[in-house]
Amino acid sequence: MYKKSIGDRIFVSFVYVFLILLGFSTFYPFWNGLVISLNDGMDTALGGVTFWPRKWSLENYYVVFRDDRILNAFMISVMRTVLGTILSVLCTAVFAYGMTKKELIGRKFYMMMCIVTMYFGGGLIPTFLVVRGLGLMDSFWVFIIPGLISVWNMIIFRTFFMGLPEGLQESAKIDGCGNWSTFFRIVLPLSGPVIATLGLFTAVAHWNEWFLPSIYITKEKLLPIQSMLQQILSTNIMTEQMSKLDSAAQSRMSAMKSVTTKSLSMATMMVATLPIIAVYPFVQKYFVKGVLVGSLKE
Repeated sequence: MYKKSIGDRIFVSFVYVFLILLGFSTFYPFWNGLVISLNDGMDTALGGVTFWPRKWSLENYYVVFRDDRILNAFMISVMRTVLGTILSVLCTAVFAYGMTKKELIGRKFYMMMCIVTMYFGGGLIPTFLVVRGLGLMDSFWVFIIPGLISVWNMIIFRTFFMGLPEGLQESAKIDGCGNWSTFFRIVLPLSGPVIATLGLFTAVAHWNEWFLPSIYITKEKLLPIQSMLQQILSTNIMTEQMSKLDSAAQSRMSAMKSVTTKSLSMATMMVATLPIIAVYPFVQKYFVKGVLVGSLKE
């Protein structure tokens, strides 16, 4: 059995200490935000709330869930993430499957043009003009259609499909399957790891997006939760939110005076963050295989 030298032990110990500190520095801001969201707002303003709530309170979440705008923004984000992820992964996979066909005329040219788009883009103004020309301004579909195809994900899908045994598709053709039947009955069911991984990355991108809605959306009812959170963090809308509560709730909140802008911001951040974090444990086992599959064969 190999015996580690003193230098190896010191190095391993240093690595473990570094990883622990890195993990702590990454996790602590989230944990502190959760603690502040569960603490009395006025008590938080006094300072010193770090690792554990000093004065427990759910009033921050009470205000958040009584605000119809935040609930509507949350539902917009859910619909956008679910629909956008399904359509994006499906369309990208279909595109990638077509790019694996050797009989496709101009396949290399199409691939080159796709790669060009990864390095060069028209910019924000041309994109805005295209979106406006398509009539997608102030439309829910502006969240879905512009990002329907991801070239990077297409390359990963294509590499994975090219790594599948050719005999499977040839056998399907002998049995009378066309390209669509082969794709949905043979290729797609075998692509679980890469679909799960790229689907998660796409879902996270949809859920966390806040910048594009600020450009293409002017109707408040179409803003996603991240855009609403950005407004809360950048402007003091505490008074406006309080005015939207019914008279009984206003009296209750005024009597306790336990909610501040900071505590409300942290509660909204938790509502916007926890749902997407909850998805990670279910697809974590696919990460390594799904991410590395694009480097196996090209």
